[in-house]
Amino acid sequence: MSGDVPPGWEPHFRKSPVTDPWEPLFARAEGEAFSLGLRIAAAHCNARGLLHGGVISALADNAMGLACVLGMEGTSALTVSLSVDFLSVGRIGQWLEVRAVPAKLGRSLAFADARISADGALVAKAAATFKVIAAARG
Repeated sequence: MSGDVPPGWEPHFRKSPVTDPWEPLFARAEGEAFSLGLRIAAAHCNARGLLHGGVISALADNAMGLACVLGMEGTSALTVSLSVDFLSVGRIGQWLEVRAVPAKLGRSLAFADARISADGALVAKAAATFKVIAAARG
């Protein structure tokens, strides 16, 4: 449970005011999969010292949306629905990985699934539907 970042991860390229307090965030792309990762710290946890479900949900939404739009040039996406099943807990010091894979990419809707793990143990699963829109210019 060291503070090291596993091999193959780079600083996340897309910054957001929502996730700024959770930095540093890391990203990794493998084929069609897109992953976000971080070392769980107190800022990611609830009052009991466990990884907060809101952090899991927000990062899963982010990763799944990016997994979809990275596979569709010139698009952006808005979340239509998001479901998360919480299966276990994450603890301070563990490496959190949110691995998202597009399930179906359409012209108006895209679907994705994610598996969320802490030190390799599954802590949650997520699924989302996104409205595909043309990317903003400029």
